[in-house]
Amino acid sequence: MDRLRPEVGDENADLWLKPIEAIALDGGVLTLKVPNKFFSEGIKERYQKRLVATFRDLSGVEIGLDFRVEKDLTRMLPSSDPVPEASPQSDFALSDLNPRYTFENFVIGESNRLARATAESIAKSPGTQYNPYVIYGGVGLGKTHLMHAIGNAMRRQHPKARVLYTTSEQFVNEYISAVQNNGLDAFRAKYRSLDCLLIDDIQFLIAKERSEQEFFHTFNSLFDSRKQIIVSSDRSPKEMTPLEQRLISRLEWGFIADIKPPDLETRIAILRKKGELEQFSVPDDVILFVASSVKTNVRSLEGSLIRLKAFQSMTGAPLSVDEARDILKDTIVYDDSNPVRAETILRIVAQKYSVDVKDLKGHQRTASITLPRQVAMYLSCVMTELSSTDIGRAFGGKDHSTVLHARKKIEKKVEEDPFFLELMNKLQSDIKAAER
Repeated sequence: MDRLRPEVGDENADLWLKPIEAIALDGGVLTLKVPNKFFSEGIKERYQKRLVATFRDLSGVEIGLDFRVEKDLTRMLPSSDPVPEASPQSDFALSDLNPRYTFENFVIGESNRLARATAESIAKSPGTQYNPYVIYGGVGLGKTHLMHAIGNAMRRQHPKARVLYTTSEQFVNEYISAVQNNGLDAFRAKYRSLDCLLIDDIQFLIAKERSEQEFFHTFNSLFDSRKQIIVSSDRSPKEMTPLEQRLISRLEWGFIADIKPPDLETRIAILRKKGELEQFSVPDDVILFVASSVKTNVRSLEGSLIRLKAFQSMTGAPLSVDEARDILKDTIVYDDSNPVRAETILRIVAQKYSVDVKDLKGHQRTASITLPRQVAMYLSCVMTELSSTDIGRAFGGKDHSTVLHARKKIEKKVEEDPFFLELMNKLQSDIKAAER
């Protein structure tokens, strides 16, 4: 530290080198304990050659480096510098955070549990363990809600924090305006002095050469200062095709969470929560009808409830399922096919693998039974509206964790083996045909 500090400066020495701890020297390799993989990547990129040269000068021998991640980040990392008082009329105080989007009214389900838990942890301790944080998923699944919830929670817990929510489109437009009006210094000062940057729909910024490059440098500046970066996208970083490939590497340094379409139970909970917020009492059978009809988009789910509320406020009459069907006929597509039953899946899979249904429901763990049982559980997850608990019951009282394990295992096999994917497609076709 004494040797390197004059070369790298006090700020960089305290930020990058002070948290490192040397824990072992074995076979000419020095193991360094670091707060997280971001540190190891950053040190390799910035300081590894200097460190190796310094160790060689001090010891007279060539020493290699290895890194071990220390999971207790809050203990390892020094606290952030005090946040200066923000002007009440600053851009940060007036940024577009929606006060209606909070953790309290975000409905948790299996499809978003990890993303939500990570977001809450970030709000409590920004810039430490999950930085950057990437949320990805389809349209209307709650990514923007989570981002606003983080920003609102940070504002409550850290009143002086400079938190800015923006979209990639706003970022690009603001950058273009800054270039045209000689305002780049002010633009950079605004974005690089933040404590937390939340940028929505990052995929629209990708491949816009100069804007993407500007964001890359903004990212580096914030990350080096241990400020929190949160982005959302409709796809994972590895599926993006940026001009600046280093940007994807930076995004993959952090924590990546996906949000999937909600299951039936979560959709029901979302409708009930929305009804409470709108002070709108909805009969349970109507809630079940809407939740069963709108399956992929939380935004459409909530929009359907608002339409029903508007209708009831005009008529004053209680809602029925038939009325709800008529009111929403132009906005939702109904699936007229017969619902798929777990018993049909068990029967078709048993026939395909030449085993008995009772064996699929039993506890035998031979390979000839385990694989078809996992296939049947996977197909039950993707083809029925049953919860993992209900599927477990249909398979002879298995635990829901067994069902989730089976689903993950078969999903991985489907991704890796095109012939197995073809088999799954054929089984689904046979199951649907059997239900007609």
